Amino acid sequence: MDDEQRSDLIGVGWMVLTGVLFVGVNVLVKYFGQGLPPAQSAFLRFLFGLILLSPLLPRILRTSIPRPLYKLFVLRGALHTIGVVLWFFAMTRIPIAEVTAIGFLNPIVATLGAALLLGERISWRRGLAIAAALVGALVVLRPGMRALELGHLAQVSAAVALGSSYLVARRLAQGVSAELVVVMMSVTVAVMLAPVAIAVWVPPSLAQIGGLALVAVFATAGHYTMTRAFAVAPMAVTQPVTFLQLIWASVVGVVLFAEPLDPMVILGGAMMIAAISYITWREARLRSRTHHLPDGHH
Repeated sequence: MDDEQRSDLIGVGWMVLTGVLFVGVNVLVKYFGQGLPPAQSAFLRFLFGLILLSPLLPRILRTSIPRPLYKLFVLRGALHTIGVVLWFFAMTRIPIAEVTAIGFLNPIVATLGAALLLGERISWRRGLAIAAALVGALVVLRPGMRALELGHLAQVSAAVALGSSYLVARRLAQGVSAELVVVMMSVTVAVMLAPVAIAVWVPPSLAQIGGLALVAVFATAGHYTMTRAFAVAPMAVTQPVTFLQLIWASVVGVVLFAEPLDPMVILGGAMMIAAISYITWREARLRSRTHHLPDGHH
């Protein structure tokens, strides 16, 4: 096994662990979020997340931020706040597998947003892949063939908000460190959620506090392992592994929450991940080709 294959294998391993951690987040939110307003659950999760990030805060907050980026940090915080509240709502209303599958729309929203707002070009191949992903989403939702619940609409809206948030994060990452982007997102979301959470506050049980603290641990660990995966292997290699999250979410939904296993959700999710993986692979190939062109052809 050469070094590249070994790196790819390690990257896949990190991505598998990422999937386990994110499914753990879903299970904890579904179990401990029942009976709490979504805004309060989300606030507690980000509050505990800030505590975990506290060792980084003094150094990060001393970093000088270019003035034009302040508005982008606030915009990203607002988009992420809306997205996580809707996601927490959806998690307590519809099956875990459906939340997971619809969540695969996030990178598609970011890709479409980059084309519409940033003028990034979409080739016909990429366009077909995006269309396939959207068809996959329709297979999951099946509007007209079944009654769509508020949870479905909330999760689709969450995908739009979170996909837009990632698009803003890409712009921010061009001007400041990834650490600063993560910390500022946690700070702005916690601050924006605080007044809403206080307005709808329901006294949580010790179990709910502990469960939402664990959500912060699992989510923070998941973002770390995902970063490690991207650092050692190309996204074209690690992206298809994301499909395992849907398989595990389906199994967990059946075993722990007695949710029905829906083959159409698996099929639609598979279509979306296949499309996203193709887009990722094409981008990697185009970048590689551009990188290897002689000077003057970049």
